[in-house]
Amino acid sequence: MKSVGVIGAGTMGSGIALASALAGYDVVLNDISDKFLQIAYRNIGELMQKASDKGKLSVADANAAALRITTTSHFEHLKTCELVIEAAVEKLETKQEIFSRLSDICSLDTIFATNTSSLAITAIGSAARNPSRVVGLHFFNPAHIMKLVEIVRGYDTTDDVMYRAEGYVKQLGKIPVLAKDTPGFIVNRVARNYYGEAFRLLGDGIATHEQIDSVMRSNGFAMGPFQLMDLIGIDVNLAVTQSVYDQFFGEPRFRPHLVQQKMVEAHLLGKKTGRGFYDYSEKKD
Repeated sequence: MKSVGVIGAGTMGSGIALASALAGYDVVLNDISDKFLQIAYRNIGELMQKASDKGKLSVADANAAALRITTTSHFEHLKTCELVIEAAVEKLETKQEIFSRLSDICSLDTIFATNTSSLAITAIGSAARNPSRVVGLHFFNPAHIMKLVEIVRGYDTTDDVMYRAEGYVKQLGKIPVLAKDTPGFIVNRVARNYYGEAFRLLGDGIATHEQIDSVMRSNGFAMGPFQLMDLIGIDVNLAVTQSVYDQFFGEPRFRPHLVQQKMVEAHLLGKKTGRGFYDYSEKKD
């Protein structure tokens, strides 16, 4: 496998594109807007600059990776890719439409992967002409740094597709974990309880979000739940929580919290909007 397509130039898509380019793959990064792609390419450059400043990436390797990334708003330019990873908005209908379109332009050997956090791989893959080539590749934010990738097998996914997907993940220098097609897979199913109890403590007035984060960091967690939600995006966290809750037919332990909904309504989504549970409007030392 030499060429990888990535659909969606947001935070996750850009991170996946960067990780793939650094691993030596030729990358086609696709989005609906050239403006979004320009922003994404600039952000990728900034990520590499930060890595270079920290001595984790040489200038030569950064320049080589940048040359491997091609951006395009034309869907047809994905037709030569051997693996196409969808990292679009977390909506089943949107993802199904993407896989249906890919079926019309890509070769029969192309692997279709989705970076969904919680939606059923089988449901997404049902829109492809050949669901057996659809697999879940769930990266974690920031995708170019975080080592874990969940490889999720849909109902029809073949052994060959799983094997090739695992090989790709290992080529990135990441740790593949095989997961079944169940709501939230492994990590997000466990994480719902982490976030859920934190919201209940906050909502019941037992502790502030700063206190909860501080306690969890003191117990060995790299980030508290509210810091982590600010990093991921509170809107993304709510969407995943709602998805898992719905797929488990309203299981109470997965129920979203009103605080989540109010934060999203106020557009306080975390770092990406400059304010979430914490204020990021001014860069602090």
